[in-house]
Amino acid sequence: MAVCNTQYYWYDERGKKVKCTAPQYVDFVMSSVQKLVTDEDVFPTKYGREFPSSFESLVKKICKYLFHVLGHIYWAHFKETLALELHGHLNTLYVHFILFAREFNLLDPKETAVMDDLTEVLCSSPGSSGATGDGASSGASGAQNHVKER
Repeated sequence: MAVCNTQYYWYDERGKKVKCTAPQYVDFVMSSVQKLVTDEDVFPTKYGREFPSSFESLVKKICKYLFHVLGHIYWAHFKETLALELHGHLNTLYVHFILFAREFNLLDPKETAVMDDLTEVLCSSPGSSGATGDGASSGASGAQNHVKER
């Protein structure tokens, strides 16, 4: 799966690098995240249960993979989100995700560099309507211009 000029690979259970299509990659990500989130040893739901020592690294891994999926949606499918008038929702999701990841240092800036232009447009001014705008605001049109023609 690719975002801009960056190719993302999936690493299987044995650590082997696997080149895959975007639908395969997204399926791998969602299946992996679902498995981790529902694992009682990773995300304990019972009072008194301890989180594993690897919890932070697992959450960072989840965020990295979800960021890849969001990046792919912007780079490959933004026109469709515009046509379906879903871009405001996508932008809002992206802003919330990025701000949460920044607050808790969950994403490596090198990992997110591929989307820096969009992040700057959507996250630069706290009061802007760029995240939820209907395309008429400067934030949303900036995001629209961020996506290059295929």
